This record gives sequence, C-alpha cells and structure tokens, in this order.
Amino acid sequence: MKKSSSTYGILVLAIAMLLMGTSSLVAQVLNKPTAADNPNLAGNSAWTAACASGSFNEYFVNFTWSPPLVDSNNEFILELSDSYGNFGSPRELARVADKNTVFDFEFEFALPDDIRGEGYKFRVRSTSPAKTSPASDAYSMFYIDYNLPLLISENGSGSIPAGGVIQICDGGSVTLKPHNIPNADTYLYNWYRSGTLLAQKTESITVSTPGMYYVELDYGSVCSGSANTLSNTIEINNGSSMGIAINGDSDIELCPGAPHTLEANISGMGLTYTWYKDGNIISGPTLEASTLAINTSVDGFEGDYEVQIGGASACTERSSAVVLRSAGSFEVSRQNEENIVLLPSQTKTLSVSTTASSPTYQWYKDGTPITNATSSSLVINEVGEYYAEVTENGGSCSSGPKNSEITTIVSPDSFELEIEFIGAYSDCENTDATISLAAVNAVSDNGAKTDVTSELESAFAYQWKLDGASISGETSKTITVSNHEKNGAYKLDGTLDGFNATSNTLNVTLSANQSLNISANGTVLCEGGEAITLTSSQDLSDQTFEWKKDGQVVDTSSESYTVNEVGAYQLIIRTNDCPIVSNEVTIRAFDDSLLALDKPKDLVIIEGETETITASGADSYEWFDANNNLIGTQDSYGFQQEGEYLLVANFGNCTVSKLITVTFRDMFAIPNVITANGDGINDLWVLPNTYSRDQNVLVTIFNERGEQIFSQTAYENNWPQSTMAFNKPSMIFYYKITRGGNSLKQGTITVIK
Repeated sequence: MKKSSSTYGILVLAIAMLLMGTSSLVAQVLNKPTAADNPNLAGNSAWTAACASGSFNEYFVNFTWSPPLVDSNNEFILELSDSYGNFGSPRELARVADKNTVFDFEFEFALPDDIRGEGYKFRVRSTSPAKTSPASDAYSMFYIDYNLPLLISENGSGSIPAGGVIQICDGGSVTLKPHNIPNADTYLYNWYRSGTLLAQKTESITVSTPGMYYVELDYGSVCSGSANTLSNTIEINNGSSMGIAINGDSDIELCPGAPHTLEANISGMGLTYTWYKDGNIISGPTLEASTLAINTSVDGFEGDYEVQIGGASACTERSSAVVLRSAGSFEVSRQNEENIVLLPSQTKTLSVSTTASSPTYQWYKDGTPITNATSSSLVINEVGEYYAEVTENGGSCSSGPKNSEITTIVSPDSFELEIEFIGAYSDCENTDATISLAAVNAVSDNGAKTDVTSELESAFAYQWKLDGASISGETSKTITVSNHEKNGAYKLDGTLDGFNATSNTLNVTLSANQSLNISANGTVLCEGGEAITLTSSQDLSDQTFEWKKDGQVVDTSSESYTVNEVGAYQLIIRTNDCPIVSNEVTIRAFDDSLLALDKPKDLVIIEGETETITASGADSYEWFDANNNLIGTQDSYGFQQEGEYLLVANFGNCTVSKLITVTFRDMFAIPNVITANGDGINDLWVLPNTYSRDQNVLVTIFNERGEQIFSQTAYENNWPQSTMAFNKPSMIFYYKITRGGNSLKQGTITVIK
C-alpha cells in the first residue's frame, strides 16, 4: 500500500520524541478507522459497502494513530458494532501485535457469516495503554449466504400455477411464499407489486390487490441487487366466485374408525383442490382432488375442515368450514398429585375422573392389573407406579380404553428441608429478618428429590437452631430475628416418624440500628484560628473505629479528631458485625465570600425610614455602630441613621468584617443653575447621592461648543473648581451622566457669575 508524505512526517516526529524522552508527551491519539482499498483487486478505491459471500470475503480498513509510542506488549484490535452502530457487545475482527511503531496501517478481515445490516461501525482499541478510537462512519454490510433466484408459490406449496397467474375472487386474498430456500424465516425480504416496493419484509405476504408480484432477499440498499435472488413473477387478478362449499352438514359427529369422506360441491372443470384442517394445508393443491377421506381411527382427527379451489377457469376461493367431532371420545383426569411420598404405616387414596357416560375402571400397579381394583378410587400402601384404565360402555359409538396419567408412589430414604428469607434482606442493611420453611423434599436412595411440601409440612415437628444450638421456644415453621445480638447461622431441624431432617443454613447479619453522630466546634478552617475538633456521640474507649476523610482512613486511635485539612469527615465503628456509620461533617476553607449580604454595603436610605440588610453564610453575627457599641446580634439589622457601621460575622473560629456606610437619599433634583460668584452659596453643581460618589457613575460636562471640559467617576460635587474659568456673566454648559455606558441623565447647566 502507498503511504502519504504525512505518514513519514509522523515517523520523524515519533523518532524526535523518542530522542527527547517521553516525560512531557501527551497521550496517544487513536483516529477513527476508514474503509481502505483492497491491494489484491484492480483499481485503487476504498469499498463503500461490504457484500461478502463464500466466493469473496476479503476487506481492509485503514487506521492511523499519533505518538507517544504504545507499550511494547500492546495489541491493536479492530472491533465491529451491531447493525445499529452500538458497541455494547463488540465483535473482534482482527488483532495485530507488530504495529506498535507504525502509525498508518491496514487491518485485513473477513466478514462473519451472520452479518446483515445497514449501520455497522468499526473502532480500534489498544491494549497497553488501554484506549479506544472514535467509531467509524456507518457501513452497509451483508454476508450473502444464499444467492440463487427464489421461487414463490401459493402458501409456498411449490406448485407454480400455469402461466404464473392466480385469480382471486372479489374480496378474497392469497398468500405468496418462497418454497426453495432453507431457513426462510431467518431472512428479510423485498416484496414488489408491479415494480413498486412494498412495506412488508416477512417471508410470506397475503395480497388481494391485482398486480405482478415478485420478491428478493433484502441484503440492504447496495448488496440486494448483486445477490441475484429475484424470484419468478406471480400475476394476481380478480375473478368471479363459483360458490365453493363442502357437501353435507356443517357440524358432524363421527364414531372412531367409521369411514367418512368430505366432498366439494364443485368438481371437474380442471380445477385444483387444496384441503385445510384447522387452517393448515393437509392435502394439495392437487388437480381434480374434490374429495378428502378422513381417517377417524387416528386420535385428533377432529377439527375444522375447508377446501380451496383454483385454476384457469376459476378464481382462488375457499369454502366455509365443516366441523368434525368424535362421538365416542372422552377424557380421563388424575385427581391427585403426580408424586406421592408414602411413609411407613401410611395409606394414600388415588382417584380419577372421566367424561365417559358409562365408564368401567381397572387400576394397574407397575403395569399389572390389581385384583378387584375397579372403582374410580384406590387405597394404596405400597410404593410403585399406579394408573387407572377407563372404558366407555355407553353412547352411540364404541371406543378403546384410555389410561389416566401415572402417579408415582415413593418411600423416602430421607427428608431435607429448605429455608429462605421472607421479603427483601441484605446483610448490614436490615434491622430484622424473617426466615421460613420453603420446601420439604423426600430424598430417595439414589438421591432423587420429590417436593412433598403440601403433604408433609404440617406433619413435621420443628426446631430452629442458631450456630448449632437450639433456640428455646422457636418450634414453628417461621422465625423472626430482630436483635443484632442474635446474628449468626440459622438452620431448621424437623422430625417425623423416626425421620430426622435438616435444612440449609442462612446467615443473618443485622444492623445494630444505632445512631452515631459526630459534631465539630466549627466547620470553617482558617489560619491562626482555634483548632477544629471532631467528637463522637458514643463512647469510643472500648470500640474499634476509624476516622475517615474523603473516604480514606486518617486515624484509628484518637477518640476525638483534630482537623487540619478541608474535606468531608466521618466516623465508622467496626466493633459489631455491621459497621455503624456516622453523619458527614464537611470542613470548608475560610473565604471572605462565605459572607453574603442581600444589599450593597454602601446603603442609601430615605430619612425617616428603615432599611434592613440581611447577612447569610456565617454561624453568628455582631453589628457595631461608629462608636463601637454592639447594636445587634441577629443575622439582619434595620438602619435608620446615617453613619458607618461594622458587621462582624463568625465562622466557627474565623471572622469576617464588613464596613457598611449609610447615607440619606437626597430629595432634591439635579440643579440646572448655579451662581459661581465665590460667595459660598450655590457655587458648586451638587448632585443627589444617587449619582455622586459612585465608582460606576461617570459625570461628563461639555461647553457650548460641545468640547469636553470635565469628566469624573465617583463625582465629588466639586465643579466648577474655579470661578475664574467663566469670562461671561452667564454661560450655558451641557452634562451627561452614564453608568456602564448607559445614559442616566442629561441636560444643561446655566452658570451665573
């Protein structure tokens, strides 16, 4: 295969990286694989769809990757998705171990013979290090295991009509199906009517619309045509009904063995006849086969019979059903369990029921008739296989005897008990558990087991055991454990007529259901503050325990733990069978941003009103006035007076202080006239507090020619700065007030000198 110049560039880069070392290299990059040219075929183009078969199955996929180098024991594996592009259970197509220094190469693979679909994708996986490439584009891929023309006929009978024409009667239908392909139901099909692709993909199709019908195997949008499976054509057209029917009654009772023939009401005319029983073909299609002999000696001859005709002189038409019944049939049913355990000195009663009108009975043991056992029930006291033979002695037909199902009577060699948990149970999660008898099994001398729960569970005497010792008073089939101090291995023993049975063992490990809480004298860690100590609600002096930080054990001996790092802390006591896990305490690093205020710290209020600031995030709060007097200890304070205030917020051993400035809101408007005459009255252009001394507000003043003469953020009410700047008795200026580029106010200022 030809390599591009970029391939050699990658090789040079890899060599350079090896010479420099790999300590600073990034991880390998596996690129998505792409279809590649087959070097063994003429031409030089990559495949776009895989149409494999027994005569051709050789494909190539190109794969590139970037250094650093993979490990020397690495293997690259080419994997295939399912037909929908999913890699839930990828299939390995190829594997190479000699390409660990080759950055551009081809995988060669053969398509598995069960691949059929339009959406398959590839990916490449490396083993050392373990990495996976992106998935490739989707490809249509089919293994063509059948590539011969299909043959279709009515119901797949194999009988193709003369001229390939089937007439159907008005309102009727016909089913077309291929008859020459093995495992036909494992494929998808493309059915056509007069050149139009139909929606059905099934093996057979039932049609009633006239047209030219044919089919091919669906091997996808690309491969279907190359498979050469296009079938013969069947022409469907309409004809007129001839009124086909079966002569005689529509419901007939027959004696077993009595001859009977069904006959169609139309014969001759060169027609073919197909006979159906319960919807399934039992004869035909056969030319001139207008009668059907019924073998009533065979069990199961009863059913619904129909006949269908077709031919050049008639449309395809099926008759109504004729029901055949057996007049002498009857049923025998066993009225006891299939397997019965017989204990020494016990007896059991077997019985049967029957629908025969005048029955007689004969019981058998191990295939031999039992003397005088001629009623519908039988009392037994021996092991063996028993059944009853029932004969019908009445009715219009004689019939042969019928046997009941066999009942097996066994004498056990031993018994075993099975116990199980009632309801959901999980070790160290449940605080109680209920165990109950689930089954009683009789065990024969050869180890065969028979479930005799319904017969014997109430006959046994029971005793529960814990760790091999009997539990006083626990002699029922069920036990409930609700104390973790009773954890252990539970078994159930049972006795019956000298038999001693024991059960499987179930281990019960209940949670102690104890609460364990840890607390801390603070949750914020700050430099220079008091140490944060974690303490337990339980005495740890006689316990085995672990202090954990972020899931890792940090101490196993200290009954209280001093925190020196941020993280999530827990205490686990392991003295009991199940660990007791505490709540989690999270220690955070100190940060001024932990304190939040719901209003700006520079607060502007209206004189005579109260404005409240609420703080959050801290453990406690202290509010001080300008004279350092404590004026509040809640998380909020209502301000009514101007001045400077201090908020001290406590986070355990850490504190945050915020200075709060309160000023009254000016109730006057922006002035448009000032008198800059130096008399100290109205000499300056004074703005309301809404616009002055705010770092985010820009005040700009222009002269009458539009030239900027003043610009200041956080305006200090300090313009004009000199009365000498005004050379006229009366001058007009323009102002503009903005915040973040957005205009707030604009207008004129008249300066009178």
